[in-house]
Amino acid sequence: MAKRKFGLFTAIALAGSVFLAGCGGDTATDSGGSGEGGEAKDPEFLSVLTGGTTGTYYPLGGAMATIIENETGIDTTAEVSQASAANMTALADGDAQIAFVQTDTAFYAAEGSNMFEGEVIDTVSAIGALYPETIQLVTTADSGIASFEDLKGKKVSVGAPASGTYINAEQLLEIHGMTMEDIEEQNLDFAESQESLQGGQIDAAFITAGTPTGAVESLSATADVSIVPVADDKAAELIEKYPYYAKDTITSGTYGLTEDVPTVSVLAMLVVQNDLSEDLVYDITKAIYENTDQIQHAKAKLIKAETALDGIGIDVHPGAQKYFDEVNK
Repeated sequence: MAKRKFGLFTAIALAGSVFLAGCGGDTATDSGGSGEGGEAKDPEFLSVLTGGTTGTYYPLGGAMATIIENETGIDTTAEVSQASAANMTALADGDAQIAFVQTDTAFYAAEGSNMFEGEVIDTVSAIGALYPETIQLVTTADSGIASFEDLKGKKVSVGAPASGTYINAEQLLEIHGMTMEDIEEQNLDFAESQESLQGGQIDAAFITAGTPTGAVESLSATADVSIVPVADDKAAELIEKYPYYAKDTITSGTYGLTEDVPTVSVLAMLVVQNDLSEDLVYDITKAIYENTDQIQHAKAKLIKAETALDGIGIDVHPGAQKYFDEVNK
């Protein structure tokens, strides 16, 4: 049972949306909450929470919103947001229906740990994983920063407090024998990090996003970008302690890099309110995973039904599970 009051959540959701039964003329079965006689009452408007405009979630979310609207006939809009942690809270509060989130952040929400300490969210479930969210420690070639140890005493952007990026930064510093107290912590979003690196106000920035990331690409247009590597032994140590991480590589040519840079990643995923019907979530899932050719972003090629359940640490919505069971059998 969520520590949030479910009755309030339901009241907000009902007051904020006008519902209709079924989808495409069919009567749907509501997996999370049903109307009279068991008929689903899904919204006639869907909101997809993404992230900041210079990250990866926003352009992908815009493309997915268009696909969902075209395939389901439901008005769907992508919304700018504060990304993972804020998105989980917004869905639990009934402020949106679908959201992008990091797999590690969703796991914390489900168990009530880290930024969700004492606040279990069990009214949100998974649609599926999308692509690796690469942890990028970004600096410039003239900063003198070549390793994590070089961050000591430097001004480093670590994202908003309690954000997914912040926790990633905290855990990577930990593995390198450091804490937030060893740096001059700056709580900036991706766009602010880019501008501050360009202006020399900060020395480095943690950015967790699919590559190439818009903010880092913009930085590379005016400065020589350098990405601090995560050594193989440190990556292995991190994964052993926090198994939702995976080894990753930022390839040569990205941001003008002249060689591959080893690092780590979590996964980006889509989550949805439990209250949406099984039929509707099935249709949403099918729309996304069968129309990735309509997404004009490099990460689209990584979005596959075959790997959509990899790394998912929370319950999968029955509608999404039904789709993956059909295509992966």
